[in-house]
Amino acid sequence: MTAAWIDQSARMPVPGDNGAIGLDTEFMRRDTYYPKLALVQAAHENERWLVDPTAYDAGADVRALVARRCCVMHSAGEDLQALAPLLGDMPLQLFDTQIAAALCGMGPGLSYQKLVAALLGIDIPKDETRSDWLRRPLTPSQLEYAELDVAYLVELQGVLAARLDRLGRREWHAEDCARLLHQADRQRQGADLQPQRDFRAAADWPPEAQARLRRVLLWRDEAARALDKPKPWLLDDAHALSLSLQPPADPQALFERVKGLRALRGPQRSELLPLLHAEATPGELDALEPIVAAPRGQYKRSADAMREKVHAIAAKLDLPAGLLCPRRLIEELAVARTWPAGLEGWRRGLLEAELTPLLPG
Repeated sequence: MTAAWIDQSARMPVPGDNGAIGLDTEFMRRDTYYPKLALVQAAHENERWLVDPTAYDAGADVRALVARRCCVMHSAGEDLQALAPLLGDMPLQLFDTQIAAALCGMGPGLSYQKLVAALLGIDIPKDETRSDWLRRPLTPSQLEYAELDVAYLVELQGVLAARLDRLGRREWHAEDCARLLHQADRQRQGADLQPQRDFRAAADWPPEAQARLRRVLLWRDEAARALDKPKPWLLDDAHALSLSLQPPADPQALFERVKGLRALRGPQRSELLPLLHAEATPGELDALEPIVAAPRGQYKRSADAMREKVHAIAAKLDLPAGLLCPRRLIEELAVARTWPAGLEGWRRGLLEAELTPLLPG
């Protein structure tokens, strides 16, 4: 291993210029709400650092590494969540190589290893993908894997940025990276305030029942954060729907219906039952955003026609159709007949004139 191992602040040298830096993390998320950050890897020119956040408070060092630099990351969504406690509200400049590769016509979800092989002709081992990264000391194989995960990011950025420029898609990439950062910031700040919108099965419920579902889902997120346990351990989606539609009559009935949920213990059940029994307030009903149903009838025919159009446009542009316009947003557009926020920016410029005539009359 040639990377410097950093397990205390005094060992962290900071690069002297503001050039791009490769950044990655290793984390574990098996039995917790929050990812357990195990390692932060960084690369700048010929220097490599492996920062051990389990040994000391590495926040100041990580912030110093990324300050005023473009951070080159691959599929950064989960890494941004893992880094959130160290970065806080510090703004980040992001270049995501997976997004860039998709916009350059290399297909969706391309792995870092495959991207390095395709663009640089270098094979990277994948043996430690599912390692226990919280174990100490890390093995030589883990250390090599961790270092290689950032070694080529800045070089990839150079190749991909040139391709984006040739295709005229640099602004598209910047928009998508900004959207990813915005999503990570919203997750850091708290729960989705309209979580019921992801539950299409409740689209036909009365507003009072939808408000109850929203109340339960908001409680689930808050309680899972407080316990630092995965949300399904506390209350999985099926139970959230069932309890919200038909609340149990008393504590014993609730106990019988939720047996097996490993994090829903007595104190949590005592919090949940009153939420299930409370009447929806006028404020809750006013705040409730409607759940968009799955398209049926003319709405399904409209969605199918729009999906065909999206695939045709994506094929012409050599883009993944799911990147250009996810199926969920096509269906939302067909049913709600309002332009989805997820299709703003460059997508709207490409799609609005083509899809709007296909909306149901």
